[in-house]
Amino acid sequence: MSKIRLLDCTLRDGGYINNWLFGSNNIKEILSRLVDANIDVIECGYLSQAWKEDKNSSRMASIEIANEVIPKYGSSDFVAMINFGDYAMEDIPACTGVGLTGLRIAFHKKDMEKALVYCAAIKEKGYKLYIQPMVSLNYSDEEFLNLIGKANEIDPYAFYMVDSFGAMRKEDLYRLMYLLDNNLSENIRIGFHSHNNLQLSYSHAQTVCQHGLSREVIIDASVLGMGRGAGNLNTELFAEYLNRDHDANYNIVPLLKIVDRVIAPIYQTKYWGYSLPYYLSASYNCHPSYAGYLDEKKTLAVENMDEIFSMIDGEQRSVFNKAYIRDLYETYQGKKRIFKGSDCLRKAFSGKEILILAPGKSVFLEQEKVSAAIAKGMPVVSVNFKPKNVKTDYIFVSNLRRWETLPKEDDAKIIVTSNIQKNTDGVLVVDYIELLNTEEYVNDNAGLMLIAFLIKQGARKIHIAGMDGYSPLAEDNYLDEGLVIPKRRDVILRQNAGMESVLERYSKQIPIEFVTTPRFVRPVLREKI
Repeated sequence: MSKIRLLDCTLRDGGYINNWLFGSNNIKEILSRLVDANIDVIECGYLSQAWKEDKNSSRMASIEIANEVIPKYGSSDFVAMINFGDYAMEDIPACTGVGLTGLRIAFHKKDMEKALVYCAAIKEKGYKLYIQPMVSLNYSDEEFLNLIGKANEIDPYAFYMVDSFGAMRKEDLYRLMYLLDNNLSENIRIGFHSHNNLQLSYSHAQTVCQHGLSREVIIDASVLGMGRGAGNLNTELFAEYLNRDHDANYNIVPLLKIVDRVIAPIYQTKYWGYSLPYYLSASYNCHPSYAGYLDEKKTLAVENMDEIFSMIDGEQRSVFNKAYIRDLYETYQGKKRIFKGSDCLRKAFSGKEILILAPGKSVFLEQEKVSAAIAKGMPVVSVNFKPKNVKTDYIFVSNLRRWETLPKEDDAKIIVTSNIQKNTDGVLVVDYIELLNTEEYVNDNAGLMLIAFLIKQGARKIHIAGMDGYSPLAEDNYLDEGLVIPKRRDVILRQNAGMESVLERYSKQIPIEFVTTPRFVRPVLREKI
């Protein structure tokens, strides 16, 4: 019989992808299929009193709600996770041995002492206690041994190595395993929770299983690796490995049914998995949400992202601070303060009607309208691209990624924002910071930055072609396939809403007329101020 137990955390860790809104029927299906697959331990989700009751969510407001969805058959153990501080001890009922029988308590190093007191009280209430010290790599050997000693006094069911940021290398894993196996009480199980930022989850989990530890081991996984950022170890893959190499007896087909009927449709619109941004976050041992924030901008080349990660203060790396990374991003983007050509640009645009040519597909779909607008002889400014077969007077570029691929040999004058620093000889440089708006998801959208710039130059009216907004289908967005950048559906919806809001605001400062019909945002048509 295998000494290895498999814990599935799809409904908890996977919930970071879809805000835990799996739907009531899907939650029940996932749980029942995991039972059918003989998964040893099944995590039902998060527990927190801060959340309202919602049967469609695996973020649950009480243990009673969790018990309502747990199947009444099979031999699996059922657990839930509590982030320390999210659930008052006096409101946790004593364990009855039916339904939820285990609680996983996650905490940061700064909260260790108080969290361990909380853990001891959980144990007293009869639950199988799982101690989960987040970001285990942040502990020195001395600190980790101290934690192990305190855990021995509590005598939990399991104590975990937690690779919260997917940053653990093989030598780190061996170090933590050695400390645990030689110092943790023999009756306490060792757990391992990983993230796949470095594509090492599967390898690391095998290493734990093959290391010859003197006790039972618990390996965390999720179906299709569903989890924040780069995702987790795949339940279906590791169950098959344990069947083959460790005499386990998991049924794989129920896991595949979960993939086919529940998880795969989510993946199509809210993808997760290995990527360069998540590789970088792991390399710097940073919270993965920093990678998500920078990646969603779609404005940075990988080397720029690397530079920003290198700027993150050590104390800020463990817990995601959105205001901090936003300020750091804007500081990085606006750090070049040398501006060239402002006088000639004001002369070129002041008092004139300007045609903005953005790279949306409507430029192709409504070519006659675009040609008619160009024929009026007003200055034409394209945004982040050089149109084919159209003569533009200026090309406005604010996106580092677009700048790298833009043909530089052209008779159009090039205007770049000050975040672009390479190969800017002979181009006009304008201040990046002063062109930002306050809408989070589009605060440095290139088209909106250009409108802000033209307002500052005293333009009389703005005509817009190709500023369509964004479709969830990436191929519907751009005139040129080479410009396509995939984005998550939820990000796209927020970007479209943000564009509408900013366009409405700017239209009160300058008349804006759409030459082509925006396909995914509401057009602003304002002839007079």
